[in-house]
This record gives sequence, C-alpha cells and structure tokens, in this order.
Amino acid sequence: MFVPEEKGGVGATRADAAVVFETLARADISVTAYLTIHNMNCGLLAKFGSEALCEQYLPDLASLEALSSYCLTEPGSGSDAASLRTTARVDGDDLVIDGAKTFISGAGSADFYFVMARTDASVSKAKGITCILVPKDAAGLSFGKAEEKMGWNAQPTRAVSFDGVRVPVTNIVGEFGQGFPIAMTALDGGRINIAACSVGGASFCLDYAREYMDSREQFGAPVGSFQYNQFRFAEMATDVHASRLCVRAAANALDEGSSTATRDAAMAKLFATERCYDVANRALQCLGGYGYLREYPVERYVRDLRVHTILEGTNEVMRQIISKRM
Repeated sequence: MFVPEEKGGVGATRADAAVVFETLARADISVTAYLTIHNMNCGLLAKFGSEALCEQYLPDLASLEALSSYCLTEPGSGSDAASLRTTARVDGDDLVIDGAKTFISGAGSADFYFVMARTDASVSKAKGITCILVPKDAAGLSFGKAEEKMGWNAQPTRAVSFDGVRVPVTNIVGEFGQGFPIAMTALDGGRINIAACSVGGASFCLDYAREYMDSREQFGAPVGSFQYNQFRFAEMATDVHASRLCVRAAANALDEGSSTATRDAAMAKLFATERCYDVANRALQCLGGYGYLREYPVERYVRDLRVHTILEGTNEVMRQIISKRM
C-alpha cells in the first residue's frame, strides 16, 4: 500500500492504511499484522532503495507474488535495537553477513528478508548499521523451529541465522550506515499499524459480545438489558473510539511529517494496544464460560492482541519515548 503508483503500488497514506488494517483485523488479527510488516518493507524499499533494486524486487513484492520479513530483533538486542551484533563486511562486490535474528514474523516462509546489520564497528552504535535485502535462497541463510506461541498462530515466527551469507553490495537499501534511521522510520509506521490492528480486533470483540448478550436471557430478560452491562458496553465502546481517534491522529501526523509524529505514534501504540486488549478481555468475560471455549472466536482475539503491547517496541519503551518528547 505504501508503494507509489508509478512503482506498482497504490500510494496509500498512513491514514488510509489505518482504516484498511483496522477493517482487516476485525476478521483476522494475525494475518493482518503480517500484512502490515510486509507493506512496511515494501514502503522502505520504494522510499530508500536504488532504482535498480526497486526494479528488480518491487514488482513481485508489491503484488504479493513474493512476501518479506523484517529482521531487526536479536537474542541480545530487543528494546536496545542499536546494540545489535549481526555484522556485514564488504568482500569485493559482496557483503558477507554473520549473526542471528529472533522473533521474526514470516521467517522461513517469506521470500525476502530486510536485515539490519552492523557494517562499521568504529562509529557509534546507531551510525554503523546498514539495511540489506537478502533473498531466501542465499547460501548460509537458515531458520529455527517455528515457535509455539500464545497467539499470532496464522503466521510463523522463527529465528533467522546468517552464516557467511553473501549478497551483492547493490542489495543495500538506502546508504551505507543509514540502517538505523531507516529502522526507526519503519517503527513509527509499524506502531501505528499494530495499534490499528488492536482497534479492529477490539471492535469485533465488542460487537460480538453485544450481540451475544442481547440474545442470551437470564432472570427473564436479555443479559444485555441489565444496567451494569449497558454501562460496561458504554465504557468499552468509548475505549475503542478513543483508540481509533488516537491512531488516526498519529497516522495524519506521520503523513504530514509533523515534528510530533514519533511521539504521537508511541502514544497511539501505548493507548490503543492496552485499552483494546482490555476491551477484548472484558468481551470474553461477557460470554462467561463460552468465552473460554475455542468454539467461540473471542478467546483467539484475546490471545492475538496480547503480544501487541510487546512488539514494535514494548509499551515500557513507548512511555520512555513519550516522556522524552513532552
């Protein structure tokens, strides 16, 4: 969606995407979340990649003929992303990559990997990182077992290992040493995307719980008619609406290049992921024992939403970002 029309995409804005991802997440949070990652990668390639690199890879990526994964997190560098240890050294016309990434969505199934690697150890942590596009069939690239997760089970999550992986220097996305700013640019959009997914999931759970409680009778009346439940639904609806407004405000700020965009994205991610998880959890409570059964969809939404306060920067990190930009 973030690829310009002249490069084979639709040229959607962040505000457009927030609406699309929210709507898709009502049906399946896990699949939608992966699509946000792939779209983020396509946008990075279109914005920072050379003309030759875009011509070679963007047509298949933008059309979903090929899928991609984003490789930043490592076993020893999660919130402190700039401390990553995966390296890439120049050898003639190639880059040789060694290291490991963890918690990579789509790993093993994706066709291409956008890898953040350290290319210069002589400069500060953030300045020595480069973004490199690595095809799945590159020699030395391997994948760990599919992780057994609480949620997000519609997409695989694996570790990715690089053992002397060799790719052309021309596969650099952006400039040498530009990887960390690229990664941070990606995360601002990624936080808005994952917040939009939270809003979509929560809105589905709210609607499902209301329909259930309006049809279920206890003590001679629909459960949804009890004042306590009416007040509970009012609070849940307010949380969903407030989250949606926060997400769309952040998306507009990013589209406009606002100086507050990073803060606004962190606020949207913090607020929406926490409030919307709570809405889904309360919706499960509304269903009583049925909510705990896999026969009913709400328990899956609760499991899928739980990870949103962790990925794309934990919500503790979001609080740090916001406090520094107040």
